Amino acid sequence: MDRLFLGLAAISGFLAVAAGAFGAHLLRDRLTPDLAHVYETAQRQHILHVAALLAAAWAASRWPGGLAAGAGWLFVAGTVLFSGSLYLLAITGQRWLGAVTPVGGVALLLGWLALAWRAWSR
Repeated sequence: MDRLFLGLAAISGFLAVAAGAFGAHLLRDRLTPDLAHVYETAQRQHILHVAALLAAAWAASRWPGGLAAGAGWLFVAGTVLFSGSLYLLAITGQRWLGAVTPVGGVALLLGWLALAWRAWSR
């Protein structure tokens, strides 16, 4: 599981950097200020949760299975749902995508709680 999460973190990191470059160079003059802010929020949370997934990979190598793996999957799902919905909202302007974002946010929060629980449990 630790190698899987490390690989997913590497791919997610690549995508986060690519999304940042895409936003800075190709979308800079095409997005309204409010949609540019939405895109920047998506990219910031995306790159931050690459580090969270790396932490989950480390935790899964130390404490295989259970909460460490759960945290990793919550970070993956949360990044896709939270950042993915915000990227799409910013690019398409489809406001209904904002309804998906909180689901991703809850997954990210639960991932952090699962990681903390695993770290403090015996």
